[in-house]
Amino acid sequence: MRQIILDTETTGLDPAQGHRIIEVACVEMVNRSLTGRNLHLYINPDRDSDPEALAIHGLTTEFLSSHPRFEEVAQQIIDFIQGAEVIIHNAAFDLKFLNAELQRCGHPQFESCCVKITDSLLHARELHPGKRNSLDALCERYGISNAHRTLHGALLDSELLADVWLAMTRGQDTLLMEFDAAESVGGGGGRFEAFDPSVLKVVPANPQELAEHEAYLEALDGAARKPCLWRSYETVEQAEAVH
Repeated sequence: MRQIILDTETTGLDPAQGHRIIEVACVEMVNRSLTGRNLHLYINPDRDSDPEALAIHGLTTEFLSSHPRFEEVAQQIIDFIQGAEVIIHNAAFDLKFLNAELQRCGHPQFESCCVKITDSLLHARELHPGKRNSLDALCERYGISNAHRTLHGALLDSELLADVWLAMTRGQDTLLMEFDAAESVGGGGGRFEAFDPSVLKVVPANPQELAEHEAYLEALDGAARKPCLWRSYETVEQAEAVH
């Protein structure tokens, strides 16, 4: 399974107002392991960033002017995401910019270039309803260090999101599980083994432990001024044993 964690930085908030993409980063993950194969591009937007956006990403017009324009790198982005699930945090924001840029240079919509798009923000909201689910908040929640994130950057944010995604989506992978493809159900990568209770060692209570248990139950009876719940279960078990 190939997945791409993607992030962008932009000159502002709305492509309908002429704002452009200035940075794209894609981090590749195969079978839930980072491959180290990434795509990272700075892009010349042919315009200034809004002051608010510049304060977030710190990418100046002068710096970006020496980099290629989007139409020069569009096919490179399409080729990299081809055949993959693309994971984006707050996907609606990035997609409206990506689609505006692709349309401008005559390419198909971004969604048609990949297998699937997953919004990690929506996934986080399902897991943690009513809580903050920004990338910073999720890093804190899952114990992922983002101390080096003084400015937003597409590559750094993609790498952090990859760690967050793995933490959010990890399942139970240790309890009574065997990862042997040859023996797994349906040819998958892992299965639950049939549990054999005979392997458990039974250690019965000794007379002293039984006496201490009885004394503890009597103390509970006295405190509650009626038989405790454990006594009720014992009575039911004894009645069932008779019948």
